[in-house]
Amino acid sequence: MKIGILSSGGDCPGINATIRGVGKTALMKYGMDVIGIHNGFTGLLNKDVEVFTERTLSGILNLGGTVLGTSREKPFKQLLDAGDNNKPDIIYNNYRELGIDCVVCIGGNGTQKTAYKLSQIGLNIISIPKTIDNDVFGTDITFGFASAVNIATEAIDRLHSTASSHKRVMVVEVMGHKAGWIALYAGMAGGADIILIPEIGIDIETVNTKITERATAGKPYSIVVLAEGLKTGHAKPTDYISEAIEKSTGIEVRTTVLGHIQRGGNPSPFDRNLATRFGGHATDLIAEKSFGRMVCFKDGVISSVTLSEVAGKIKLVPKNHDLIHRGLNMGISFGR
Repeated sequence: MKIGILSSGGDCPGINATIRGVGKTALMKYGMDVIGIHNGFTGLLNKDVEVFTERTLSGILNLGGTVLGTSREKPFKQLLDAGDNNKPDIIYNNYRELGIDCVVCIGGNGTQKTAYKLSQIGLNIISIPKTIDNDVFGTDITFGFASAVNIATEAIDRLHSTASSHKRVMVVEVMGHKAGWIALYAGMAGGADIILIPEIGIDIETVNTKITERATAGKPYSIVVLAEGLKTGHAKPTDYISEAIEKSTGIEVRTTVLGHIQRGGNPSPFDRNLATRFGGHATDLIAEKSFGRMVCFKDGVISSVTLSEVAGKIKLVPKNHDLIHRGLNMGISFGR
């Protein structure tokens, strides 16, 4: 068999470990031919590929980013000024001309949706969930998430000392798209006093009251962690919250937006191992000819689900999540 591997959407730690897991398993266990497809689905449109060998897949386990490059190309998106969209036909024809038996698509929600559509037009597809946001439906966790939480937690740890020294409120914005997974996990791990996530929302008066109560109780500084997807009705939620806190409480506020630093750098050991397991399982599915599936981690086991089950869906933090419950029991505010 001949398989292709591509990474699509935003970069994150662990993609290279996944490429290595797929490629080396295919080469060493199954004797398959392996090609890397450059720059996501753009590479399938342009037939921009390279042949992978055991040697070319060595030394990439610990690297951040993706050696294949990535893009946000969406081949099924209809362009209003471009007439009929023939990109799916081009991809289909290139897939045949390249002699590929299956494409492994590594990516987040958008990639899963595109992978499903490609499977519907006749391509053999196996997908692997990738995102720091941890919001891919059908899997308990995605690689990249643990690395992002580690980085965000370290930043929160460092802000404690400066907040305490100056008796300030530190407002820290973390990534997560529309979900609050990073804010919840990093906020709890970093000892935040207030954690604000989209799934719960915010009452700014509740936040201000919590900070005032802490100051009155002899705790003159507070750490507020919020997810970038939090809805406040304002164009810049983090600025709005910071200004509202300072105006109401009279306590000096400083804002930190961590941004893309959470997506860069080397993957954590957990993510390297999870990505390796995902990659190996993906290749096993190919060998079994179990196509049209996404590799997943459910209840501690690596398995898979059909792409039709996950395409177009998003996984949000449930309001009854145990970390939220434990946090509330310890006096942490979630903004409501």
